[in-house]
Amino acid sequence: MQTSVIAPRPAHRRPFRPASRLKLAAALLAVLPLAGCGTLKGLAIHAVMDEAKLPPNQIERDLVYGPGTSAHPRQKLDLFRPEGSGWPLLVFVHGGSWVEGDKALAVGSFDPYQNIGRFYATRGVGVAVLNYRLQPEVTWREQVEDVAAAIAYLAKILPERGGDAGRIFLLGHSAGSQLITYVAIAPWLEEKRGGVPICGVVPVSGAGYDLADPETYRLGALPEFYEKTFRAGQPDGVWQKEASAITYLHPGLPPFLLFYGEKEWPSLHHQNRLLEAALTKAGGKVELDVIPGLSHQRMALAISDEKKPVANTILRFLGSQTCAR
Repeated sequence: MQTSVIAPRPAHRRPFRPASRLKLAAALLAVLPLAGCGTLKGLAIHAVMDEAKLPPNQIERDLVYGPGTSAHPRQKLDLFRPEGSGWPLLVFVHGGSWVEGDKALAVGSFDPYQNIGRFYATRGVGVAVLNYRLQPEVTWREQVEDVAAAIAYLAKILPERGGDAGRIFLLGHSAGSQLITYVAIAPWLEEKRGGVPICGVVPVSGAGYDLADPETYRLGALPEFYEKTFRAGQPDGVWQKEASAITYLHPGLPPFLLFYGEKEWPSLHHQNRLLEAALTKAGGKVELDVIPGLSHQRMALAISDEKKPVANTILRFLGSQTCAR
């Protein structure tokens, strides 16, 4: 079934701020710490962002997607619903080097991950913003299982809330991009996600797609960081393969829309180009967009900023896909 194009609506704008304040906010953002795939930290983000508005009765918080009474406190998500019915769903997974991050992250008065939910819901797209268990309490395997379990849960509850369970898309930033890519590709997670088909995948500023690639480490990625994150008790030569989404590429994958910022580190650029080439070779549909002038943290903000090309390209992508039934 061909979905209709979702036309962007005018955003709710905040009052104009003097250029000097905007420059100060930009300078603060530019020096935020970068820890591999770090979460957003810093000040004055709200000075360069328009905060989306959504009526409170269209937001459900802390829905538990984990296994009943034994669910972990982090196996929860927030659901942002558009008006009407038949809307598609974006499942957003935050970054944080696989060891930190929270769906309720607030920087001053601005909550960037929640803003993603409000932004797309006002434009006809539902959004689930989820938490997942963090390392070192669990390994990367439990993290991808959490994302898969959240998808299965959402597919069950969407119809009663007006959403279309046949139009589920995945969106991630940084470490979240690695998680959604792995969940969308690895066959062993299909049962974990309840057999739910994925309509499209949007990894933003991701890495770790091919952990065995030597060029990635030559370009500056830290091998000890990735070994600590993904070895999980496996021997050399095994953990790199098992934890790499690129290992499991096969025909029939959903379409991918990849983004990274011009000012992100070279190893991240390289990993995205590797994934693009591998998806194309496997017969997949893939688009790669490099966003001029943006750093790692600014790419996260651009997801819900209509003044940047990222948000509008995502909306175009969502509206142009024919989803499997």
